[in-house]
Amino acid sequence: QVQLVESGGGLVQAGGSLRLSCAASGSIFSIISMRWYRQGPGIQRELVAAISSGGSTNYADSVKGRFTISRDNAKNTVYLQMNSLKPEDTAVYYCNADIRPRVTAVLREYWGQGTQVTVSS
Repeated sequence: QVQLVESGGGLVQAGGSLRLSCAASGSIFSIISMRWYRQGPGIQRELVAAISSGGSTNYADSVKGRFTISRDNAKNTVYLQMNSLKPEDTAVYYCNADIRPRVTAVLREYWGQGTQVTVSS
């Protein structure tokens, strides 16, 4: 069974940095796009950053220049380096990926359980 497991969340002061990781496990044939979403209190879930299998990236305007998404295909892992954090970055961050499992060979979307990021002012 394919799973996405996030780590790296926590409490940080404004201006600080955190690095989130998300590892895909299970019997995986291929991973296409990998993404980070976030959902703040009373706010709709939003796309933060995405990275294709070839390494192309895109970012929400609110995080451009501060966040960097990267991936290690050998480890089936995606990262989100978050610098110059602001209180408005406080949210639960979710990993999302399009994965083709070996068992079914059917491409589908998977979600992680989320990791809390809290930025204090």
